[in-house]
Amino acid sequence: MTPDQYCQDKAAQSGSSFYYSFLFLPPDKRRAITALYAFCREVDDVVDECSDENAARTTLAWWRVQVAAIYEGSPQHPVAQALVPVVKQFNLAQRHLHEIIDGMEMDLQQHQYADFEALQKYCYRVASVVGLLSAEIFGYTDRNTLKYAHDLGIAFQLTNIIRDMGEDARRGRIYIPQDELAQFGVHTRDILDGRESEEFHKLMQFQVERAQRYYRQAFEQLPAADRKAQRTGLIMAAIYRATLDEIVANGCHVLKERIALTPLRKLWLAWKTWVIN
Repeated sequence: MTPDQYCQDKAAQSGSSFYYSFLFLPPDKRRAITALYAFCREVDDVVDECSDENAARTTLAWWRVQVAAIYEGSPQHPVAQALVPVVKQFNLAQRHLHEIIDGMEMDLQQHQYADFEALQKYCYRVASVVGLLSAEIFGYTDRNTLKYAHDLGIAFQLTNIIRDMGEDARRGRIYIPQDELAQFGVHTRDILDGRESEEFHKLMQFQVERAQRYYRQAFEQLPAADRKAQRTGLIMAAIYRATLDEIVANGCHVLKERIALTPLRKLWLAWKTWVIN
């Protein structure tokens, strides 16, 4: 199996919304974004699938060595090998790959966040940085596109946090800022035990509205000249926003269920967004 095929299989197996947005790209950009996505999945899986924290830290440290090797041209892992030509062709910064790993390490270091400022740092590392790297691959002429990519990444991660609340709580993680839990009268124990209340639903409305603000803010910052080049990000946004709408329509019962769009609906949204943009 070639490194590119390994990355392709990794992306396809995930069933992620991102996979559907890659389908319409030209081959070189599709290979590049698939390799970047596979890298993100590999380091994320280290934290999510490894029950031994010390082993997870050791593996992430090994990935840092692989990142250095990517830029020296001699990595071992197939994903890292696939990234060697990508970082050269699209001028991807080594520090950004390390920042993604920094974000994954945050999941080992803390399971709660005091306020939105602290959460924002996490969202930047695990999502905005990916957006910035993706923007380089898709191409842009106006640097304001990077502001769009940054804010869209935040919007995606806030959507993930809302969607995955129950799953994260079962892992002992609560990403909703502690001061906001207190503001709405929701206790940490309520989240961990899956207890919904009127206060909880008001809290969720607040979280949804903030995510929607970030989507609007991102779109407002996307220059018209770069809209066509950035269509893949707009496809991701269409799928993520549709997921957020479904969560709201279902009553935000995110502690008990995880909403996901069907593959057919994701493909339809991807095609429609590509055509109209």
